Amino acid sequence: MSDLPYFIIIAAASAGFFISRHIARKKQAGEPLVCPAGFECDPVVRSKYSHIAGMSLEYLGMAYYAAIVVVYAFFYATPTLLIHPVLSFAILAASVGAVLFSLYLTGVQLFALKHWCSWCLASAAMCLIIFAGVWYIAVLS
Repeated sequence: MSDLPYFIIIAAASAGFFISRHIARKKQAGEPLVCPAGFECDPVVRSKYSHIAGMSLEYLGMAYYAAIVVVYAFFYATPTLLIHPVLSFAILAASVGAVLFSLYLTGVQLFALKHWCSWCLASAAMCLIIFAGVWYIAVLS
């Protein structure tokens, strides 16, 4: 199997981690979050939808992305190790959950908040890329 899917997953997860960290730093510092695409990010990242079970979504995102980087770096570094099917399914399920949650949050931006955040959309894109890579490795290869 090609190394490319592993590199794509690790790169997308790294980008997602740094996007989430950028949002967290701006919110923690009380600074406005400037969107590169000219959208209004602050109404999105400071809305009532920016928390789940008392946890800020950017920290949840950082944990998810960091876990993906660690797991796929380990998989890449130990190609002879047989990956247990339960672990493979758990990672696939996590990536499905992440992409579905990203779609939900994109819907919140569209229908509830009526504001867009380019950082949030970029994070959703990273979830989609990770899902595609995980699907390719777990199902198609």
